[in-house]
Amino acid sequence: MIIFDFGFAVASSTVVIYNWILTSGQEFELIWSQPWSLITVLYLGVRCLGVIYCSTIILWRVPTVSVNDAVGNILWRLHTWTPVVTIVTLGVIMTIRIYAMYERSRKILIFLAVILLTLSITTGVLLAIVESHDRSEKLILSGIYQCTTYSTEANTPLLIGMDWEYVTGLIWEVLALSFAVWIVIKHFRELQRQSRWNIKDCFTVLIKTHVLYFAAFAVMSFFAFGNLSNNLSNLSSVGVQIYDGITQIVYAVQLFVLGPRLILSIRAHHAWLLADSDEGTVMTTIAFQEGMHELTDSDV
Repeated sequence: MIIFDFGFAVASSTVVIYNWILTSGQEFELIWSQPWSLITVLYLGVRCLGVIYCSTIILWRVPTVSVNDAVGNILWRLHTWTPVVTIVTLGVIMTIRIYAMYERSRKILIFLAVILLTLSITTGVLLAIVESHDRSEKLILSGIYQCTTYSTEANTPLLIGMDWEYVTGLIWEVLALSFAVWIVIKHFRELQRQSRWNIKDCFTVLIKTHVLYFAAFAVMSFFAFGNLSNNLSNLSSVGVQIYDGITQIVYAVQLFVLGPRLILSIRAHHAWLLADSDEGTVMTTIAFQEGMHELTDSDV
């Protein structure tokens, strides 16, 4: 079972690394070759967090490497907090996207920033409380090493243990999606009245990536909350391993594959507009096109 668990860790890391290789050319053109800005830093931050996450889950589960309890605790904390920091970083990216979609409305920016900050602090406090009751230790089974965690108390506090980031994250994603859908519907209605419908409209790109990211987060939350079900305990050990492995892969895809694409997709669209435009071309990217330059060259 330990080897089985390690295999899923390698699989999820492979997906992230393969995606990075697949988008490396686009990343160089749209990120590294462009002037640096806040969005650039956030994008690279998500990439670096992906490397930390993949390295951690492999070291955590590699069966042939021995680590002491101190190193095990460090790996456990990295495994716990890296996704949380990534979710917050992607939340900031989403806030900037919605801010641009609402034509740089300061009210929208302040509202979303306050909500994101509140949810982030709440998540951090709850996870810190739960983490104070958890410890990691090294097990040696037939010469195979494995790090494991356990609670220092009989009952893990705060009802759902380490899964609070999914609760607060889902609240945030539903709110962000609602704002995005509302402004997109309003925008498309205006285009229909003006007979300027364009399937390659910037809002179309934004809402596609937003919905895809939200769907992945919803699936991830479904798997996470499924761990709380009593029915899961009725599965065989192999069944539980498969369930946890699929959860791990979906988690990696949602955060470290679809997350960076929130930026790459809109920058690629902006690059296409610049390459395809000429004098007299009507671009239906609202004040977005103008706002893009004020937000430092397509920084949504």
